[in-house]
Amino acid sequence: MKPRVSLQDPTLRNGNFSLRIDPVRSEDVGLYEAQVKYNSEVHSCHVELGVITVTLSPPNPVIENELLLMSCNSSHRASLVETCWFHNEHPGPTSRTFCSLSGALSVFHPAMSDAGSWRCQLRYSDKEILSATYNLQILGFDSPTNPVVYAAAGSAAD
Repeated sequence: MKPRVSLQDPTLRNGNFSLRIDPVRSEDVGLYEAQVKYNSEVHSCHVELGVITVTLSPPNPVIENELLLMSCNSSHRASLVETCWFHNEHPGPTSRTFCSLSGALSVFHPAMSDAGSWRCQLRYSDKEILSATYNLQILGFDSPTNPVVYAAAGSAAD
């Protein structure tokens, strides 16, 4: 797994034996064991790593007005009850929520307003709730609200 895996060396002396994986991949799912030997004692702990995967079809960045399918899946073993997608969760007119039984969301004509932070929330039959955030990029034109632009003669206009 090198070079994606590292021990937090400065914290080892303080008893922190954390393992860092960056970036996490789907194949990293599983049970991890840490063993620490100190004098004649051996201490161990087990940690299970689960992974949530957000995929786009077509891949990021998305072209404006082309059909977009966003999927959200996890390695959790229980039955999926509901998937909710949240776009720009801060309150306001651009905040949107979509819920379905599957982990997929279809956006038929993505616009520049669809760009930004999307969070998928997976709810399972064992009451577990998992979520992941994805930053969606849209390639297109963000036209001005007024199509007329005035500029002073001799200056630049954008």
